[in-house]
Amino acid sequence: MNQRSHDSAGLDVPLDEAAAVAPAAALYRALGEPTRLLIVQHLFSGEHRVRELTEHLGLAQSTVSAHLACLRECGLVTSRAEGRASLFSLSDPERLVSLFAITEGLLEATGSAVTLCTHLGPQERAR
Repeated sequence: MNQRSHDSAGLDVPLDEAAAVAPAAALYRALGEPTRLLIVQHLFSGEHRVRELTEHLGLAQSTVSAHLACLRECGLVTSRAEGRASLFSLSDPERLVSLFAITEGLLEATGSAVTLCTHLGPQERAR
């Protein structure tokens, strides 16, 4: 008997297929949140402390810290202690550059199709 699971879009898919795509889906969710994407983009300029990121983004320290914790847990950023502060940097900037270049190419090819996609809920499109 083939076990089935519901993916994030509510589709009924075989459990092994759902498990196979789960890591990629988690990665896209991590990068799909606008604040986290802005943090990643800003870290391309080099290491930053939370304070520097809060000043750049105009957000509360707790908000930036929570997003950094998610990005670190996903393996996208690393941190190192410097005195009482932590410096955050991209864990694999070369691959992220490649991913962003491919993303830009796909967005150019599809125009605003992603923004207009009716299969994404309003909250997913707003991200």
